[in-house]
Amino acid sequence: MSARLFCYALLLLGLQLQACSGEPPQESMRADDTAARAMHDSANISRYVAPNAEGKVVRSDDEWRAVLTEEQFYVTRRAGTERAFSGEYRDSKADGVYTCVCCGLPLFDSRTKFKSGTGWPSYYEPVSDSAVVEEADYSFSMIRTEVLCSRCDAHLGHMFTDGPEPTGLRYCINSASLDFVARDATTKQAADNAMQHSMEKMDDTEAGQ
Repeated sequence: MSARLFCYALLLLGLQLQACSGEPPQESMRADDTAARAMHDSANISRYVAPNAEGKVVRSDDEWRAVLTEEQFYVTRRAGTERAFSGEYRDSKADGVYTCVCCGLPLFDSRTKFKSGTGWPSYYEPVSDSAVVEEADYSFSMIRTEVLCSRCDAHLGHMFTDGPEPTGLRYCINSASLDFVARDATTKQAADNAMQHSMEKMDDTEAGQ
């Protein structure tokens, strides 16, 4: 391979990492993940547990594996990345609230979702400042901002400063880290109540610290 082709290949790799988050996904996880998710959803397994006294949801790897599909575990508990343009919510225009797949915490409102062209769901802000935690990520010799669920520390994706108004931010999030609660005529009140209840519990926790 010539030096020019080698440099071009490195540039393409850098652009892919800049587009969103994490390390290259493992293709072997994709084939059976839809069936695995259906099996988990149909099984009588409680995915969500109550936060502890500090307002955190803490589980062992074995406990997480029991309630998550292989891809969900890889993304949220191992800071992985789903393949670009493959996620369930990438093109979704449904009205509602996106919640953490691990603990159910409301994270992003569909009203803040926009088409970024990156291959992952993108939002210009979370439902509240306390819904997510942002940490410096120095992996792959890059400086990025990792986005985590504030309740269970699930890896969600990364935040970039090339988003639209009014914030100028782009929260580039893996579909595998999310669930969705519709806000239609029959579920709007339930979704709003669930989000308000979660926010109140977080505010109470923060006030007690």
